[in-house]
Amino acid sequence: MKKLLTTVLALSVTGLMFAQESLASPDPTVIGNDSARQALKEVSVDRFELEGSWNAAISPDNGVISSRLFSGSPAAKEPLKGEEEAVDTKVLGVKVEFFRRGVNSFFIRSARPIPIEGVTKTLSLWVAGRNMDHSLYALVQDYYGNNFELYVGSLGFSGWKKMQVAVPPTPDGEHGIIQSSAYDGVRPGLRVVGFRVDCNPILARGTYYMYIDDLRAVTDLYDIENRDEDDMRDDW
Repeated sequence: MKKLLTTVLALSVTGLMFAQESLASPDPTVIGNDSARQALKEVSVDRFELEGSWNAAISPDNGVISSRLFSGSPAAKEPLKGEEEAVDTKVLGVKVEFFRRGVNSFFIRSARPIPIEGVTKTLSLWVAGRNMDHSLYALVQDYYGNNFELYVGSLGFSGWKKMQVAVPPTPDGEHGIIQSSAYDGVRPGLRVVGFRVDCNPILARGTYYMYIDDLRAVTDLYDIENRDEDDMRDDW
């Protein structure tokens, strides 16, 4: 009995460690379709290089917010394969001046939703969170324009950190985040709307700074890359 209990506890600990590792860095090869029918590729969604392409907002009852580009880049960031010469010298900075402590949020939105071709498996970006335990969410739209939020993680760390989130696959093609459909033509499956930061009420005071850079996605381009050249496009 004691030996059986020891075995069960060992398996439980192993499972817990695997779950924690999966949450920390989601593996795109095990999300959704069988890996034998996937053509995964990491693509750039936005490098935060153009002034005015992102806007920051907060309720005027809670504080004042501003955003701008700064010269710089995370030292640990590796260039995207095949795009080593791409311009990537800026990061987006956000400054929030809180009026008072309280339950509040602020938003960082793209000037227009950014489409991603294929079926997106994961999103990633570099963040400097200034070691404040606020919560970061990615805001996305699916194939039909339905809005969803994905929890990216806590900003309670110092310096730059690459943060990742998995995009959960639809269980039946009708519920959840739908990224493709055989009934409604061909168009990008997922669009990034922006980000929301839910502030820790105790820490939401004074002035808060955060910086973001290099938004990427790992997407499955199997259907696109294996489409016959003479095939018609169902988008008319």
